[in-house]
Amino acid sequence: MTTRPLGAQISHMLKDRGVDTIFGIPGVHNQEMYRGIEEAGITHVLARHEQGAGFMADGYARATGGFGVCYVITGPGLCNTMTPLGQAYSDSVSVLCLSSCLDDVVGRKGQLHQMKDQVGAAATVCDWSETAQDAKTAYRLIDRALSDFSTGDPRPKNISVPIATLQGIAEPHGTAPYGVGRLFPDHKDIAITANELRNAKKPMIVFGGGAKGLVEQNPDTGASRIAPLLSRIAPATFCTFAGRGVVPLDYPLHFGPFLTRPDSARVIGEADLVIVIGSQLAEVDIWREHLGHTAKMIRVDTSQEALTTDVDAYFNIHADASAFVDELLVELGETEQSSDWSSADVAKTRTKWRSEVDAEFPNILPIMDVLRDAMPDDAMIYSDMTQFAYAAKECWDMGRVGHWHHPSGFGTLGYALPASIGGAVARKGKPTVCIHGDYGIQYTIAELATAVELGVPLPIIIWDNGKLGAIEDSMVAAQIAPNSVIQRNPDFLALAKAYGAEASQPETLADIAPALDAAFKADVPTIIRLTPALIGT
Repeated sequence: MTTRPLGAQISHMLKDRGVDTIFGIPGVHNQEMYRGIEEAGITHVLARHEQGAGFMADGYARATGGFGVCYVITGPGLCNTMTPLGQAYSDSVSVLCLSSCLDDVVGRKGQLHQMKDQVGAAATVCDWSETAQDAKTAYRLIDRALSDFSTGDPRPKNISVPIATLQGIAEPHGTAPYGVGRLFPDHKDIAITANELRNAKKPMIVFGGGAKGLVEQNPDTGASRIAPLLSRIAPATFCTFAGRGVVPLDYPLHFGPFLTRPDSARVIGEADLVIVIGSQLAEVDIWREHLGHTAKMIRVDTSQEALTTDVDAYFNIHADASAFVDELLVELGETEQSSDWSSADVAKTRTKWRSEVDAEFPNILPIMDVLRDAMPDDAMIYSDMTQFAYAAKECWDMGRVGHWHHPSGFGTLGYALPASIGGAVARKGKPTVCIHGDYGIQYTIAELATAVELGVPLPIIIWDNGKLGAIEDSMVAAQIAPNSVIQRNPDFLALAKAYGAEASQPETLADIAPALDAAFKADVPTIIRLTPALIGT
């Protein structure tokens, strides 16, 4: 029960709440937050830009399934972090941003890092943003944020603390008032769903990222939830990009992550019941206004905001995916029913859609196939806004859920490198991979220095086609003469060496697997440059 400056107490509180790593950049205004980090036993990762710190916290949160923490400074530090906070908000990732702020922005003007409304600015990209004017409020807000992460809204929160408050002597924090909970469905909704399924001949389930808990073992039965769900009702299935890995790769009625194919609307229209579990059905999930269903749709989600979005649903169930499936299986009983879906038709359709992707993104899928086959089964991949990732998200089936992370909602360039660093920190000793485009990586390339300092064996795969390929294609499709889509790239291999990283450029497709293997065995990150010239080799 030691009194300390509040900045030090906050670090001790976070350690007590399970935090072992913080990402950030120290400065004069937030240095009090650093007073207690080492004493508390927390590792601090020095980013090269606050945007990088926020993305690292995001990547850490996605890798652990928990939350990530970043420390940033007043004004521009918080503003630089707003892009990753916006990304985390769009993708429902739990990031806690702790920022210093000025003591008085009303009576004093012209101060260092002064802005009109720091907390209000952060509120535009966070679930909530508040100022803690005293220690007790700071403790309550931190516990409120962590409680929300575990039992409520997982999206990011910002807590700003005035500099004088951080410097002030404070009593220790108390014990954690929160616990992990589940949101259980109403039994009437379960009964209705079960009855609709018994009468369906062609049921379909769409799995989003919110359904990842279905692959975990049921603590009561010790078995996976997804296997009995699929065997009892034999549905055709789709998954969003974030939902890859929920459905086993060998399930014969799985259409895969092809929801963005226009023809998927026709297939979904064949279903006589559609159940959507853990997906907002956002624009970036389907790239059309309507999913395509003509039958009843039942939606299951923990987000009230997602459930209030009009997607032409029969009714919504506000519940945790695992709790929903547990109760649904009990209601359905042990009887397994067949459906009228054809596995041959599913396979034929998937082949057709892959051909469409290959035509839209020439030269990518053959390279992707080689890279996928060389990748360890437990590799976790972070990708950026690049044509390579756009093609791969549709055609790279994942055997494990939550092992591919992409900046889907906000669509942020520069995400993958710092996010993969956060993932590598969280996954010590496990393979983590970054997939980037030649343009997007230059947004956050300075974070390569952070990865070198950490000594993480991180393969950084750069798809280098020397241009903004997706923008060029979009301009051509819109009959706009392509403008400013060709850029001069640095020598990525020399740049890697300058930072102290390793570098490799496979000359043939057969060189990709050895290059990847060497990168996993290195004691620093490795840039692996891939180009369209690999095709035909």
